[in-house]
Amino acid sequence: MFAERIRAMAAPHWLGLFGLIIVAWAVLYVMSVPAELRQLNGVYGAAFWDSLCTLTPDAAGWMRMVAMWALMSAAMMSPTVLPALATYDDLGHSTQTHMGRLVAGYLTVWLGFSVLAASAQLIGLRLGLLDPLGQSATRLLSAALLAGAGLYQFAPIKEACLSKCRSPMNFFMAHWDEGAWRNGLRLGLVCLGCCWALMALAFVGGVMNLGFMAVATVIMILEKLPDIGRYVTRPLGVLLIAGAGLVAFGVG
Repeated sequence: MFAERIRAMAAPHWLGLFGLIIVAWAVLYVMSVPAELRQLNGVYGAAFWDSLCTLTPDAAGWMRMVAMWALMSAAMMSPTVLPALATYDDLGHSTQTHMGRLVAGYLTVWLGFSVLAASAQLIGLRLGLLDPLGQSATRLLSAALLAGAGLYQFAPIKEACLSKCRSPMNFFMAHWDEGAWRNGLRLGLVCLGCCWALMALAFVGGVMNLGFMAVATVIMILEKLPDIGRYVTRPLGVLLIAGAGLVAFGVG
């Protein structure tokens, strides 16, 4: 069975999806080059890196923010949905067209999230709450984001969304007749309900912080696994709330 699954994932639609994930992470890696390296004119060209990675509070800056959030969403959320996509594949819609529509619907939801996140970043930048690289500039905001994400780990809507992500077979069977595109939209909305608060912690860890993105991706993958996720969600909530307290009182 395992060997058959590996062979099935060599199909063109799977290779395309893996390629999307790899390219998204590669671009994020390039964009997240540390500030000191961006200043090396002879290697990277300081003007280019500054214009790409340091965002301005205007329409052009907002568009770059949307692009960055869209890349982050594709890179971070695509790996978390692989078990659901494999289930969909096993149910019989394994053609490139159907899988493409499913993934497109899923990513459309996260593109919408990216627009909202970029708008929030622009507002935060204009108000002085975020620095030009999208990181919280105030202890109070960092604590509030950590506490909010921690409390959301205990929210009924989070649990309801996770239950669907952990049982993709039941999810798809309930909505099978709606087609690949609408199934992708539904799956994206369910995923958004699971992960939006953790994604918002990018404003604490830094929007272009590759380390934060990698850790958050692993956590969100583990949360969606049926046998492991229940041991992750609430303990993580406790840790985030405790972290909020430490940040609020300036400990560490």
